[in-house]
Amino acid sequence: MADFDIDLLEQHVDALIRKCQQLKEENASLHASQEHLVAERAELIEKTELARSRLEAMVARLKAMEEQL
Repeated sequence: MADFDIDLLEQHVDALIRKCQQLKEENASLHASQEHLVAERAELIEKTELARSRLEAMVARLKAMEEQL
């Protein structure tokens, strides 16, 4: 009976170890994805700001041209 209990305990511990390893790998993958998404977001924000700045400059030029007419 004691051997059965020890074997069962060992199986449970092994299952927990496997689960911990799986969660560590998943966590590392999620962190890598998060870093990628944060970098991508920063790039998109920069592109949006550049586009906004260019658009504002075009609007200002159009207004200046309109005033000359």
